[in-house]
Amino acid sequence: MNIQNAQKEVDNWIKEHGVRYFNELTNMAQLTEEVGEVARIIARRYGEQSEKESDKDKDLGEELADVMFVVLCLANQTGVDLQKAFDKRMDKKGKRDHDRHHNNEKLK
Repeated sequence: MNIQNAQKEVDNWIKEHGVRYFNELTNMAQLTEEVGEVARIIARRYGEQSEKESDKDKDLGEELADVMFVVLCLANQTGVDLQKAFDKRMDKKGKRDHDRHHNNEKLK
């Protein structure tokens, strides 16, 4: 599925199951909360903190999908074509950073 289709799927879900989009500020707060859940899993599972028993059954993929869902909501409600923006960004990064990381001594 491409990003454009994902935006449509989220919009259809909101129309069928939600009453409406939460306002942009609420969705921004929700995005922050979801990113925090991803950070908690990463910090405890891959970082130096020990993982709490209650966190061991958390699915990183599902939490990342929650982040993606809210990002798609924000794109929809603010009129952003995320596919177009992503493609533009990747093109820019491809040109700007083509040799940058290969020439970074810290990465060797």
